[in-house]
Amino acid sequence: MPTQLNPYLHFDGTAREAMTFYQSVFGGQLDVMTFGDMGMEGDTADQVMHSNLAGPGGLAIMGSDTPPGMTLTRGDTVALSLSGDDDAELRGWFGALAEGGEVHVPLEKQMWGDVFGQCADRFGTIWLVNIIQPG
Repeated sequence: MPTQLNPYLHFDGTAREAMTFYQSVFGGQLDVMTFGDMGMEGDTADQVMHSNLAGPGGLAIMGSDTPPGMTLTRGDTVALSLSGDDDAELRGWFGALAEGGEVHVPLEKQMWGDVFGQCADRFGTIWLVNIIQPG
């Protein structure tokens, strides 16, 4: 198996909702393990300890809720980039991700020749979408 680089997203109690949303956008198989599955009890038992979305074409997104005793500091230092030449697929994903979120850069042809857009989804995750144009 080749080495892979997968985004790992951290949430403050919304990991299951976010990962289910990403599955609705990208498709694929979502596996979720809760803190309760590992023997924890109480308020955090139903929260996500680890999740993995294995999508088509090798797409993979992992995520979890913040472990008990730790705090989550939101920031904009991480963005997820989707690139490819399937215009309809990438436009569909961009639209679905932006719904309920915020479009920072609309999908438009850019100076480098590709169509590019940036949005934050309703969970605050920033997505960069680059549609490669035939050249």
